[in-house]
Amino acid sequence: MTVSSAVSYYLWVVPHVLLGTIVFGMIRRRSYRHFPMFLLYTVFEILQFGLLFGISLSPVGLESYKHAYSIGLGFSAGVRFAVIYELYRHFSRRYPTLDGPGRYLFCGSIVVLLVIATAVGVSAPATSANSFFNATYALDRAVSVLQAGLLISLFAFSRYFALSWRTHAFGIALGLGIFASVELATSFVWLHLGAFGNRAVNLFTMATYHLCVLIWMFYLLRPEEPTSYILNPLPKHDLDVWNNELQRLVQR
Repeated sequence: MTVSSAVSYYLWVVPHVLLGTIVFGMIRRRSYRHFPMFLLYTVFEILQFGLLFGISLSPVGLESYKHAYSIGLGFSAGVRFAVIYELYRHFSRRYPTLDGPGRYLFCGSIVVLLVIATAVGVSAPATSANSFFNATYALDRAVSVLQAGLLISLFAFSRYFALSWRTHAFGIALGLGIFASVELATSFVWLHLGAFGNRAVNLFTMATYHLCVLIWMFYLLRPEEPTSYILNPLPKHDLDVWNNELQRLVQR
C-alpha cells in the first residue's frame, strides 16, 4: 500500500469512527433532544460509510458503489437541509434579539440563500448521462450553498445579535459551513476545470471533513457554557438625546 492510499484510508475511516464518539456523547449528555436532526445526520454518515466500505471490499463493481453513493448523497442532502432548519429554529428560540426585525432579517437571508442555492443547483452542468446522478448532485450543491451561507450569516450577525460562539449550535453550524464551502470549491474545480476524481482534491476534501468532525467533537463533547441573552443597556448619552428630543416635541 502506498503512502497516498494509506492517508486516503485514514481520512476515510477515522472521521467516521470519531462520529461514533459524537453520537455516544450526544446520547449520554442528552443533547440529542436539542439537535435530533444532527444526530440523525451523524448516524446516517456512519451507516453510509459502513455500506460503502463494505462495497469497496467486495467484487460487485464500481457501478454499484456509484449507485449506493448517489442514493446516500441525496438522502444526506435532505437531512442536512433539516439540520439547517433545526439550527435556525434553535437560534430564533434562544435569542430574543432575533425577534421582530431581527427575525425578518435572518429569514430574508435564508430566502436569498434558497434562491441562490436553487440557481446553482439547476445551472451547474451535468456530471453524468444518468439523470438520477445529476439530480442528486444538484441537490447536494444546493444544500452546500445553504450551509455555507448559514455560516456566513451567523458570523455576520453574531456581534449584532449577540450570538454566542460557545454554544453547541454554533459549533454544528461552523463545521457544516466550513465543509460546505470546501465542497462548493471542489465541485467548481471538478465541473469547470475537468479535474473530476483528482486524488489531491479528494484528499483535501476528506481532510477538511476530518477537521469538521474534530470541531463537532470539541463543541458537543464538552458541557455547554451558560450564556446570557439579556441585551446590553443603551448608553446614557443616547437616553439623554431621546429625552431632549421628546421635550422639544412636547413644547411645540
